[in-house]
Amino acid sequence: MAGTDHRIQTAPLANAPAIILVDPQMGENIGAAARAMLNAALVDLRLVRPRDGWPNKKAADMAVGALDRMPPVQVYNSVQDAVAGCHYVLATTARPRDMVKPVFTPKAAAAEIRHRAQAGQQTAILFGAERSGLTNDDVALANGVITIPLNPAFSSLNLGQAVLLMAYEWFQLQDGTPARELPVGGSSPIPHEKLEELFVRLEAELEANNFFRNPDQRPTMVRNLRNLLGRAEMTEQEARTFHGVISALTGKKTELEK
Repeated sequence: MAGTDHRIQTAPLANAPAIILVDPQMGENIGAAARAMLNAALVDLRLVRPRDGWPNKKAADMAVGALDRMPPVQVYNSVQDAVAGCHYVLATTARPRDMVKPVFTPKAAAAEIRHRAQAGQQTAILFGAERSGLTNDDVALANGVITIPLNPAFSSLNLGQAVLLMAYEWFQLQDGTPARELPVGGSSPIPHEKLEELFVRLEAELEANNFFRNPDQRPTMVRNLRNLLGRAEMTEQEARTFHGVISALTGKKTELEK
């Protein structure tokens, strides 16, 4: 139905993954990550050894209010402590590792996390430091790896961008927004019979004014006009306006404009 909001509420989602930033260096990047998280209704932010300490004013400024709407950020001295209580952990990395672990794309990782969340499991996603990423020891603690397929000649992502990408993929699995919709306000889409009336009138006026000069081309031109009007997905108000345009050009009004 036109005007219906199909989206979920942006409240925290049950068993949503924790976002764990390991050795983050800049407060601005922590704030950008928090902002990205709340965009996707994620609120469990955990920090491991933030270089500039916590709380951090630059992070708060960059978060533009997101941190104020999230539970207090938990700070840990080790990744082991940060993932305690989690049943399933994925580590983001751009580099191949000599470890036998499942490797997920962001979309596949989000689906796996959602499946485990529905089973009541607590999950987490690890993100490494801006300069060096996660260490091998950090990755060894994870159950699997997320690798983001990007331009191999330049695959570097800002920390906030990486968090946003994963948070978005997670949120899309819970979101019910239609892939395409046509808001029509207070007017209704024109029913097919009304569209046919409009076209019949247009065709008649074009015929009367010698638009179809080449009889051989007439069928093709008629189909093209029908396709054009059908593709427009007119509302009833727009159809009446179109009738008004025809009347203005021909000097003939009809009941179809009312």
